[in-house]
Amino acid sequence: MGNRLSKIATRTGDNGSTGLGDGSRVPKDSLRVHAMGDVDELNSHIGLLLCETLPPDLREELVSIQHDLFDLGGELCIPGYQLITDAHVARLDGLLEKYNADLPPLKDFILPAGARSAALAHVCRTICRRAERAIVSLGNSEAIHDNPRRYTNRLSDLMFVLSRVLNRYAGGGDVLWEKDRKRDA
Repeated sequence: MGNRLSKIATRTGDNGSTGLGDGSRVPKDSLRVHAMGDVDELNSHIGLLLCETLPPDLREELVSIQHDLFDLGGELCIPGYQLITDAHVARLDGLLEKYNADLPPLKDFILPAGARSAALAHVCRTICRRAERAIVSLGNSEAIHDNPRRYTNRLSDLMFVLSRVLNRYAGGGDVLWEKDRKRDA
């Protein structure tokens, strides 16, 4: 673990650069910083989702995911370092299997709507997809491990599944896209 900050306003970033965990400095608009920021934003939105009424097991699983995302940010912050393992990805695969088991098959597209908790899960899904794209972009320009990309890919799928679960938990169901719905021209 790098040095802990004893103060937050260091002023070292006033020139448009930021420090990484290995002590190097990079521009604040670098691909690495974009990926770190998207992961941080995702973690914050999962924190917002945790403010909702959720099934207790799901709450604990989301808290574990928040810890994983903090580790993922740490891995991105230290070039060459690895914190996200195959076990992290496998845990998400297990959660996908668990939560998909009781859901009816999808026959139509669904809208990111319904219960507030489900809508927040959809926001997390879209931010996770952005984080995944940022990680892919970073991996196309620098050598990084595969698991951050794999983890965010699984997590975005899980957030979609959880949105469906949360709509049911709130007493509703999927909000279906109506292909032939009459729209104002």
